[in-house]
Amino acid sequence: MTVAIDRATGKRRGDAPRPGLGQRLKHGYQKHWYAYVMIAPVVIVLGVLVLYPLGYGMYLTLTDANSLNTGRTIGVNEIEATYKFIGLDNYADILWGETAYDRFWSHFIWTIVWTAACVALHYTIGLGLALLLNQKLRGRTFYRLILVLPWAVPTFVTVFGWRFMLSDGGIINSALESLHLPTPLWLEDTFWQRFAAIMVNTWCGVPFMMVSLLGGLQSIDSTLYEAAEMDGANAWQRFRYVTLPGLRSVSSTVVLLGIIWTFNQFAVIFLLFGTTAPDAQILVTWAYYLGFGQQPRDFAQSAAYGILLLAILIVFTSFYRRWLNRNEQQLAI
Repeated sequence: MTVAIDRATGKRRGDAPRPGLGQRLKHGYQKHWYAYVMIAPVVIVLGVLVLYPLGYGMYLTLTDANSLNTGRTIGVNEIEATYKFIGLDNYADILWGETAYDRFWSHFIWTIVWTAACVALHYTIGLGLALLLNQKLRGRTFYRLILVLPWAVPTFVTVFGWRFMLSDGGIINSALESLHLPTPLWLEDTFWQRFAAIMVNTWCGVPFMMVSLLGGLQSIDSTLYEAAEMDGANAWQRFRYVTLPGLRSVSSTVVLLGIIWTFNQFAVIFLLFGTTAPDAQILVTWAYYLGFGQQPRDFAQSAAYGILLLAILIVFTSFYRRWLNRNEQQLAI
């Protein structure tokens, strides 16, 4: 029996009923079973490593779980969990509680400043180095290798090296003292702690930005520069009207990645200061401090900070991509 479909209404014409959901799923499985089998390991791994921890963390944010009321085993004794469901009280306490500024908003403001300063320095210095390395220089390969080293070295090695250099008796203060200059308390004073954190993160992040932008520069058609030069454009005009537009797609991607990575940069702050510099902690390290660096450990609020971080990045990314698309449409017109 054939079943016709009315082109105007999209409805079936004929006596055969529409297959049920179970039949459609069965038919889809029979037709695409190989694809389902191939993606099943990835789905399982993502579910175990991403979805389950995320779901459990969201559940913890709705409770008052801490190290005193969670289930645990001490020797042969098993202590049952006694934490209870409290709804959105954790979020309300974080955002509007009596200590909201000291516990959240001050760290949020510093995290924004930290992210903006680091990404701006990453992009500016990375673009400058990429422009230099894109020129025909003798020993260009050697320079590229040297400039990529901070990115190739593991982060903990780099940060520990900077920590030794920034200590009171480190090479940086020793050099400043020999020049009869003030020796800042890099690891003790709040202002210099923040300055040192930005400096170390810039050192670690510039190579990635440099390599990415160098690839973008090499993909720009050289005839565009030749045409601009023939039209009388100077170096600044060639940079503004040829280089920057040619780097737009690369720049938008690496800046977005840089913002996400820097906003969640745990290693630099934690390895440089540990939990001894509360005013220099960004949101992600402050969340770690609440969950693992104090007694009693506040698992619920720590998890709530993590969910808030995720929400902030999702909102920012959606607005950022929308802004980029709007600009691209305006340029196309």
